Amino acid sequence: MEALVAASVAALTVYDMCKAVERGMVVGEVRLEEKRGGKSGHYVRKRDGP
Repeated sequence: MEALVAASVAALTVYDMCKAVERGMVVGEVRLEEKRGGKSGHYVRKRDGP
């Protein structure tokens, strides 16, 4: 969870620095791809598409 928050904050920081040049930027998907350890164990996101 902390890594997802950090990635989101980093993307928003880049957006904030670049908005003077291009306001039409889009911050896209931030999602968990893989996780190891913890109470729920190992998780790998299923592939999207074909």
